[in-house]
Amino acid sequence: MEITGTIAEVLNPKTGTGKNGTWKKQEVILETDGQYPKKICFSFWGDKADNELLRNGSAVRISFDLESREFNGKWYTDAKGWKVEPVAGGSPPQAAAQEEHAPPQQDTYYGETSDDLPF
Repeated sequence: MEITGTIAEVLNPKTGTGKNGTWKKQEVILETDGQYPKKICFSFWGDKADNELLRNGSAVRISFDLESREFNGKWYTDAKGWKVEPVAGGSPPQAAAQEEHAPPQQDTYYGETSDDLPF
């Protein structure tokens, strides 16, 4: 999946050591464009956490996977980013693509019709 927006906040990186060695996690808050912007927290792990595009104010397109897991009867969803690309101009390309593929609107005229409707 992909989403476009502006990085509103870069949280402090987290590091640690597990059974598979050391790990690094970088979380960023992306604010989407549009009339009702949303904020989404994305996690980047390992080498992906060191991406130079992960800075406040960057207009980016994030490719990500969603994953949910259950813990003690509750479900938690994680948005894991795996690719970050710069976006020029700050407008989401998805909106432009939707406009390009919209069918042209046609005016249909059926001439005068006589019916009993008052409108």
